[in-house]
Amino acid sequence: MIDIIVSREGVEDDEPPSSGWIEKVVMETLRAARFEDNAEVSVLLTGDERIHQLNQEYRGKDKPTDVLSFAFEDDQSVKLPPEVPRMLGDVVLSLETIARQAEQNKVTVPRETAWALGHGVLHLLGYDHQTDEEEEEMRALENEMLQTLGEEAMAW
Repeated sequence: MIDIIVSREGVEDDEPPSSGWIEKVVMETLRAARFEDNAEVSVLLTGDERIHQLNQEYRGKDKPTDVLSFAFEDDQSVKLPPEVPRMLGDVVLSLETIARQAEQNKVTVPRETAWALGHGVLHLLGYDHQTDEEEEEMRALENEMLQTLGEEAMAW
């Protein structure tokens, strides 16, 4: 069982994406990564001001970004009983930055949001893109997730 907690800070409650849409993207990303444990993931939808603060505080970067991930587990070798969910961590998305990037990348805002969310979830699972090999593996999983979602990743 995967528990996905969605919260909003500085964005309207009825502004897309919906919690159901977010859950589909998270679940498909976990499936693409062959993740089968019970787990909990938290997703915060926010704007540039809040993500800028977090990016400054935790990464030393004085600018907004599209997605930040805060993994709760550094050592994924810990084995929990099957009924105990793994606390994967938090993904923070700036809907403002994502909208700008969608325009720059000439894709829909939902598609860019799906990519950013999937990217963040993969970071929670320990994937990274520091080397060419790591980046290639991560991009392949992101693309698999987007392909499987198909039209759902292109529109709310």
